[in-house]
Amino acid sequence: MFDSISAKFTNIIRTFSGKAKITERNIEEAVEEIKIALLEADVNLRVVRRFVNRTMEEAKGEKVLKSVDPGQQFVKIIYDRMVQLLGDEESQQLNLKGPDTTSVILMMGLQGSGKTTTAAKLAHKFKKEGRRPLLVAADLVRPAAVLQLQVLGEQIGVPVYSEETKDPVRVAKNSLAEAKKGQYNTLIIDTSGRMHLDEEMMGEIQKIQKAVNADERLFVADAMTGQNAVTIAQEFEEKVGITGVILSKFDSDTRGGAALSLRSIVGKPIKFIGVGEKVDDLEVFYPDRMASRILGMGDIVTLVEKAQETIDVAEAERMQEKMAKNTFDLQDYLDQIESMNKMGSIDKLIDMIPGAKGTISEDDIDTAEFKREKAIIQSMTYAERANYRIIGPLRRKRIAAGSGTAVYDVNRLLKKFEKMRLTMKKFAKNKKYQASMMKHMGM
Repeated sequence: MFDSISAKFTNIIRTFSGKAKITERNIEEAVEEIKIALLEADVNLRVVRRFVNRTMEEAKGEKVLKSVDPGQQFVKIIYDRMVQLLGDEESQQLNLKGPDTTSVILMMGLQGSGKTTTAAKLAHKFKKEGRRPLLVAADLVRPAAVLQLQVLGEQIGVPVYSEETKDPVRVAKNSLAEAKKGQYNTLIIDTSGRMHLDEEMMGEIQKIQKAVNADERLFVADAMTGQNAVTIAQEFEEKVGITGVILSKFDSDTRGGAALSLRSIVGKPIKFIGVGEKVDDLEVFYPDRMASRILGMGDIVTLVEKAQETIDVAEAERMQEKMAKNTFDLQDYLDQIESMNKMGSIDKLIDMIPGAKGTISEDDIDTAEFKREKAIIQSMTYAERANYRIIGPLRRKRIAAGSGTAVYDVNRLLKKFEKMRLTMKKFAKNKKYQASMMKHMGM
């Protein structure tokens, strides 16, 4: 996400960071680069002009040119303007009622925007948070839309309300009664989409809104549609009134024009972003964290949160103890590979590590090697995983055959693992080194 614009902004930031002296000409050149980067990212022209003018006005002020560290001051101005562009400090929380009252969420958007899948992702998120969601199949236009929602609902363990009728308003109205009866506190209504905007669709959504009085009216837009998503969002805001936006397929959008234009043009916050096809691939949109990623500064907070979601604290403590005692085995190493996979793809993790953007690429990390190592360990017996020293020539040959690799690959893994154990032992015992690492990571 934001690949092209992030690369350009990262270069600009690197040029200015730590500069003891900058001139008005330096600023003008940098701002011109920023302008080109934003336009190439398909950001709305009005938004670009506003961003550039405010940056120039503030950067040419005395507090930059005459400050102790003008380079860092200029970088901070760009960061602040970017946060403001994405939504500033506006709350990203949904306006939901208490656990004993039913909150209604209306999902809107064009056909193909990922509305139905996003509804299921949202339901999955609420369920994990302890709420009791009920999905409503009110998209009675698109063939198999009801079936798709039912399949997704079964996958995440959330019930789906549907009726044999052609009246979506009736379905929505009856689902509210069903939610109250079944004590579901979050009702998520999936409405009909069209290939393009039309009065019939808007009229239908307006009637549904009147019938259920939704607490949240979320517009789902395909991030890859760029400026078109902004135009459509404006139309929905005028006709129905939206409370927030969810950008789907955000992981495929390398330019980011929609995300960088929506807040300024439509005046509504981006609440969530879809970052993959799995039900867990829905993230809260934090403007400050996203601005940090765009500028190549990483996002250590999200990285830590992802780690906390996938790594059990007690398990982490047990692992640290094993490292210190030098009892870390191949099964533990396999578990660590599995944990890394749960946290997401390598390129997403690299984006979150401060200073890694632009210096480490996905190509620098051999993901095929991890898969190969995983296959090799899975071909071992539990006794071999617990004590790698018993793995002699015959065992290595058997493991290689079982994992579809060569004996050379098995030998390389075992040598790598032996070195890793020694490093881990030193790290686990060296508290000073640990503190230094944490400091570098901004923790």
